[in-house]
Amino acid sequence: MGYYFFLIVFCTAAWCIAMDESVAKAFIYVYDYAVVRFRKWKWWLLNNPKNPIVRYFITRRSHKMAEELLKQLKDHESKEES
Repeated sequence: MGYYFFLIVFCTAAWCIAMDESVAKAFIYVYDYAVVRFRKWKWWLLNNPKNPIVRYFITRRSHKMAEELLKQLKDHESKEES
């Protein structure tokens, strides 16, 4: 029974979108707004330093970079001594 209700709502919305240009434009604007909000939420979730997972990735990347720099410095010092 619930399926028929959703079918009627969907068909009514589709009919309104197809018949009225302003409703179609409003649907496109609302859809684009929803996509932008989702992308913003996704970016915030994956890049916010308050997120412990992101903080771990930042710390790990910094640690690897520090190790590489120390290795380069030691190589440079050993070349100067020779």
